[in-house]
Amino acid sequence: MGQTKITELLHREAIRDCLYRYCRGIDRADEAALRSAYWPDAHDNHGAYCGSAEGFIQFALGVFKTGPRNIHQITNILIEFIGSAEAAVESYFTGLQRAPDESGEVRQTLLCGRYCDLFQKREGEWRIAERTVVYDWLEEQIPPAVLEAERFGPRQPIGAPHPDDPVYKLGKRRIPSRHDAFKGSNAAPSGGTTDYDNFARPHRSLCKPGR
Repeated sequence: MGQTKITELLHREAIRDCLYRYCRGIDRADEAALRSAYWPDAHDNHGAYCGSAEGFIQFALGVFKTGPRNIHQITNILIEFIGSAEAAVESYFTGLQRAPDESGEVRQTLLCGRYCDLFQKREGEWRIAERTVVYDWLEEQIPPAVLEAERFGPRQPIGAPHPDDPVYKLGKRRIPSRHDAFKGSNAAPSGGTTDYDNFARPHRSLCKPGR
């Protein structure tokens, strides 16, 4: 396999990883993960919201405070490179959302659709520069009346927001590998929390006046 193809595969994997970080950010109420999916000047046309990615993030942070239950799954990721630093990306999503509305009534909705994203690579990193969410299915559901702790029963642990979800404990552990046996006992432990890049780095604006 040539170096050009290897480089393309690495770019594709970086784009997929960004999409997965977005899902973790939304589902685990992880602000750092959510911010790491967008460029600071990104634009998001997201259902009832249309504006800057920063505005959408602030909206999401407000929703997080209500203790929602979000489950996002991404499939059928189709990546088409426009140039060396841009890619048009279509990915299908299934989202189950349960949260109180403005009146306090709990609502549960099943959504299916597609994220149509313009990705840009800046300083070697791929993130979303423009996003349009296309909806293909919407189903209002009746939320369960029984509390989660009772409904899940012995199926524990239950998914939780950042930093309480079990997945965040994985980053604080170091799992020995066969390679460690040859390194001796002087190897320094690795691990710790994920270091997402600074969201506030300056970049040229992509937003057009009056958009």
